[in-house]
Amino acid sequence: MSFEDLFDDQRIMVILRGRPPGETVALAGRAWDAGITHVEVPIGRPEQVAALAAAVRAGAERGRPVGAGTVVTQAQVRAAAEAGAQYTIAPGFDPAILAASLAAGLPHLPGVGTATEVQRAHGAGCGWVKAFPINALGAGWLSAVRGPFPDMSYVATGGVTVSSAPEFLAAGARMVALGSALSNPAELAQLPELVETVRVS
Repeated sequence: MSFEDLFDDQRIMVILRGRPPGETVALAGRAWDAGITHVEVPIGRPEQVAALAAAVRAGAERGRPVGAGTVVTQAQVRAAAEAGAQYTIAPGFDPAILAASLAAGLPHLPGVGTATEVQRAHGAGCGWVKAFPINALGAGWLSAVRGPFPDMSYVATGGVTVSSAPEFLAAGARMVALGSALSNPAELAQLPELVETVRVS
């Protein structure tokens, strides 16, 4: 399955990093209830795999795909596959991790922060990339890089808030990923409003 199939017309993803399994599932449930289909659970540390597996099980009950984030080693690719993740995400572009993920049957979303990285990812067959860290790159970077690479789809990630998400979507991101924003109860409460804003825009 490709990201075009997985992401379809969805515009928002949530990243649930470093939380225990129970809290991860609870927050994932709030996101799903708000109309957000996609959840990423980073597994940069071994103890985070349990939270991924728990989210995958909860997502399966509701028909919601869950991806594994911070996948930067082949061992993490294997852990993601064993936990049942539907795709992998990395902060940077590594052809070996891309190949390992595809071999495991998992679409891979590599991180990019320069035109060179976008070009390399494009040359490796990636149609989707993660623009990271977008809060440092800025919406202007996203608009500019889409010029030479108009066929690439970008997921704006890194410091995105509920209030800044529309700016990145307007700059051309196909999707935004909210991570640290979910630690703020006020931001969490605003998720349904953001979903509705994106739906009608």
